[in-house]
Amino acid sequence: MERMGRGEPPGARSCSWPGLAGGVARRVVAMSEGPLRIAMISYYLPSGSKIGVGYQVHALASELVRQGHQVDVFSNCPPVDGATYGHHHIPLSGSMRTFRFALALRKVDFSSYDVLHAHGDDYWLWRRRVPRHVRTLHGSCFEEALHIRGAREKLRMVALGFSEVLASLVADVTVAVSPDTLRWTPWVRGVIPNGVDTARFHPRPGLQSEVPSILFVGTWGGRKRGAELARIFSEQVRPAVPSAELWMVTQDAPADVGPGIKVLGRLSDDELAEAYAKAWVFCLPSSYEGFGVPYAEAMASGLPVVATPNVGARYVTRGGRDAALTELEDLALPLVDLLQNPARREDLQGRGIVRAGAFSLDFVAAEYVRLYRPVT
Repeated sequence: MERMGRGEPPGARSCSWPGLAGGVARRVVAMSEGPLRIAMISYYLPSGSKIGVGYQVHALASELVRQGHQVDVFSNCPPVDGATYGHHHIPLSGSMRTFRFALALRKVDFSSYDVLHAHGDDYWLWRRRVPRHVRTLHGSCFEEALHIRGAREKLRMVALGFSEVLASLVADVTVAVSPDTLRWTPWVRGVIPNGVDTARFHPRPGLQSEVPSILFVGTWGGRKRGAELARIFSEQVRPAVPSAELWMVTQDAPADVGPGIKVLGRLSDDELAEAYAKAWVFCLPSSYEGFGVPYAEAMASGLPVVATPNVGARYVTRGGRDAALTELEDLALPLVDLLQNPARREDLQGRGIVRAGAFSLDFVAAEYVRLYRPVT
């Protein structure tokens, strides 16, 4: 993993731009120390969407505020209850909202901010608007187009993929959340991973359930493949471990999911942290993840991880050294083994806790702050 150092990341543009107004130029100098005024762009937030990018934006903005910076999030979603950062609602209705959100952003005056940090939809913002414009690629829509079902959705993902390419050229500096994501934008070379709040997600000895249990966080349908996990659990895991349960944090499961499967619906952060602490094994057999925050949350919580070898899972688990990676058709084997083998669970638990330290939210936020500040 390539980390951002105190200097400029490879491929980034200089912070000295010809033609900058005198006031803006003075702000570039002032940005080298003291609190920053940060505008974040994210169509998604946890208040209106289950998309993982929204949760990461909420967490990162909250941590930056905790570190003393001023943060405002511009979003189509309503404010998040209890958020410590500012919120600017950009209302939209009808179809093609993600594309129209990008057009609406062109009308926003960002001139009072030191930094514009976009987590999507900034591809029309090519004019200089702030001293520093940062873009995070949370994955690749081109990659997702290979795995998503339906011709219309594939076409939409390809269109969004081209918008990601344009955004990476518009921004002063672009980073991705995992190295393999960079293969679609090879001119981008910086990586800053997504962050996990290790103050919330951490081992809690003594809370583990007496029942052998597998935790899943994601959607029943689509690339998260919750339905496939439920089928494998019913057909192969439960017959081998009759007392086993599958706990599914999902909102789109059908009414009848089968014996031993519990649908937990949508959980708060604290409830999710408790679920990680109680379960024996975590499993997310997604066909594609740009990063996969639930993998890192589970590992930080001391929960052994079983995953399919998607882009994010390979990165977070160091190619399976810190988890069990297997193809979907062989998923039952490591699940049964971990439920029956305490020594194996303990080994992956220790490896996961150490690896999760690389994704601590305070560290990730500090990496971004170094990226926000100009090189002097």
